[in-house]
Formats: sequence, structure tokens, C-alpha cells
Amino acid sequence: MGNRLSKIYTRTGDDGTTGLGDGTRTPKDDARVEAYGTVDEANSAIGMILACADLPDLVASCLTRVQHDLFDLGGELCLPGYTAVGAGHVQRLEKQLDGFNADLPPLKDFILPGGGQAASACHLARTICRRAERRVMTLSRTEQLNPEGLKYLNRLSDLLFVIARVLARRAQGQEVLWQREHQDADT
Repeated sequence: MGNRLSKIYTRTGDDGTTGLGDGTRTPKDDARVEAYGTVDEANSAIGMILACADLPDLVASCLTRVQHDLFDLGGELCLPGYTAVGAGHVQRLEKQLDGFNADLPPLKDFILPGGGQAASACHLARTICRRAERRVMTLSRTEQLNPEGLKYLNRLSDLLFVIARVLARRAQGQEVLWQREHQDADT
């Protein structure tokens, strides 16, 4: 276990820099900070899903494990040269994705983000996860990264999409489908 914080504010970031896991200082808008910061944001969004009432136990346990994985991935991105996420993490997500998707009907239409509080929170987490994937990709153009982190984020966004479908069907009996030429009743 690393250092424990006894005082939350340190004032060391007042100059616009932050400390990486190896002790070096870097600007707060550095691509590395953007990458692990967005992974942290995705983790927080998953926390919002977990705060929804009546979440199925299988979904809750899956997403709780994902939160631990994202914390590990954030640590990996914060500490240059450190690896915490491996192929087994990606394979676990694929297995869970297949399990949640097994009973869903095939997609014939695009799905709008919605379908109840938990499903909507899942869609939000999915879009944040996609942004995290883009931020990690940006970082990978200038720094050597573990490729499993990108794969993990890619599978996670797919998993969140499928879980959103499951949760929408549970809450409303179906997903909210996009209609190509939707006409507003007032027009």
C-alpha cells in the first residue's frame, strides 16, 4: 500500500501541475492526466449506476468488479511503465458481455440513451468510457502503453451498452428506439 493521506490538500498543485505515481510533476492538462482522469470519471459514472435502486445482483457485482479494474487502469496510466490490466481482464468482460447479451433480441434499430434511471446512467457511463478510450489512444501516440488498457475500455463500453439494454427492458419492457423521421406532435 502506498502513502496514506492524512491531509487532503497539499497546495502542490496550485501551480497547475500534478504528481504522477513515480513522483514526477506534470501539467494538469497533460495527455496522461487527461487519460487517467477520464478513466476516473468513467468509474464515478459507474458508481452512479450502482447507486440506482433495485439493480440486479448480477449487474451490481459485475460493475463493482469493473470499478476495481478501472481504479487499477487509472493507476497504470498514472505510473509510467506500470502494468495492472491484462488479457484476462478483457476476457472476463467478453464472457460477461456474452452472458448479458444472450437473452436480448438482435438489434434492428438504433437505441436512444434512456429506458429508466439505471439504463440512462449506464448509457452515460458508456459515453464517458468511450471518451476515456479516446484519451488513452491520444496518449498512446506519444508514449508506450499496455495495449490491454485500450482493449479493456473498448469492451467495457460494449458491456455498458448491453447492460443498459438489459436494464431498460427490465424497467420498461423495451429499449427506447430511434425513429428515423420522428415527427413531434406539435409540428
